[in-house]
Amino acid sequence: MLSEELNKVMTQVGKGTPMGELLRRYWHPIAAETEFDDNPIKPVRILGEDLVCYRDRSGTYGLVERQCAHRRADLAYGWVESCGIRCSYHGWAFNEQGQCISQPYEDVSKGERNRAFRESIHITAYPVKTLAGLVFAYLGPQPAPELPRWELFDYDNGFKQIIFADVPCNWLQAAENDIDPVHFEWLHDNWSLVQRGSTEAAPRHLKIEVTEWEFGFQYSRVRERIGSPDFPRLHIMPNIFMPGGTHFEYRVPIDDEHTLSVVWAWEAVPLEQRPYHQDRIPYWYAPIKDERGRWITTHVINQDTVGWVGQGVIADRTREHLASSDIGVVAFRRRLKADMEAVARGEDPSGVIRDPAKAALVRWPDDRRRVIERGVPQAEWLKLLQQRQARMLTPNDYFIFYAGQPDHIRALYEEAMGLRQPAYRESPSS
Repeated sequence: MLSEELNKVMTQVGKGTPMGELLRRYWHPIAAETEFDDNPIKPVRILGEDLVCYRDRSGTYGLVERQCAHRRADLAYGWVESCGIRCSYHGWAFNEQGQCISQPYEDVSKGERNRAFRESIHITAYPVKTLAGLVFAYLGPQPAPELPRWELFDYDNGFKQIIFADVPCNWLQAAENDIDPVHFEWLHDNWSLVQRGSTEAAPRHLKIEVTEWEFGFQYSRVRERIGSPDFPRLHIMPNIFMPGGTHFEYRVPIDDEHTLSVVWAWEAVPLEQRPYHQDRIPYWYAPIKDERGRWITTHVINQDTVGWVGQGVIADRTREHLASSDIGVVAFRRRLKADMEAVARGEDPSGVIRDPAKAALVRWPDDRRRVIERGVPQAEWLKLLQQRQARMLTPNDYFIFYAGQPDHIRALYEEAMGLRQPAYRESPSS
């Protein structure tokens, strides 16, 4: 268990708190690039700060505080121009550095005499980078570390999609889930069997092992009736999970009581569909409650969500009783504590990359890419799809991690996998 004081330290994410300062040393995904095709402005709350992310008409992204410096109007209801974002209240405009670049009335009435005043006005602004269809933000001190290109982002010939869900609980109980192997046996396997009315029991965990690696932890497990251990699950500090090898799960802290779940998913297309290239990575928002207001329990991360929110908005770790299966949770908490202490000393925490060459492609500590990326013929893929769907609680579902995949995403997936012909699209000249 943790003391009440240490539990507060581990869960408070605001600026100036030990955990908040640690989390500000990393890049966090806040949006999908394709979101800005629909609306160039997106309000964002992250690490307890209210911000607005935008893409101006030149294609430049900005992340600035949500209130205008003039009369504190909401910039989420402004508009973008060739450079920056303009407030709809009195027309003040700001660029991606937070510098005020236009004050229409003052610029007209005072002319050049207003220049010094205008240039003295700044709003909070943070760096933004794009990678693999995601928009990342960095809220920490300069110089910012490198944004790593993880090996999965480099995989070819696969269908990609980005999924968001707002979860009403603290980020830490979601992140601790990532390094808890035994929950797979019960929360996912056995509970799914029970929900299907089956009396079968899932293979039991016989052994789990957690080891450190450069960017966090990896854990392996041995289960009964399973011939060989699967690929180790990877927990990347502080809040990234990669189970298996085809998707990432980010636990992005919105504030002390809310988490943004971000999933970046990739799936190899059948060999007959190759070469396959995806120009745009689609996104969607997943529901976590059904029409009756109950938590959805049919899909993997929906089941995880029940585990997270069931602990309360902020888990009371003073009342827990850890056991031998919690070796990963204990190791993770110790690493977080050591990293907070490192930040307090002015040092980088674990997993931060400063070398651009190293960040250009970060490879996994095993050969899973060779196995996963190679793909299979469509006939074999269809058999695997049928086996996967037979284990799911909702029929004819393609995405096992979140419920509610929209029809237009399903259609794109079916096109990619050769299940339907591509829809006719008019060319720009027609």
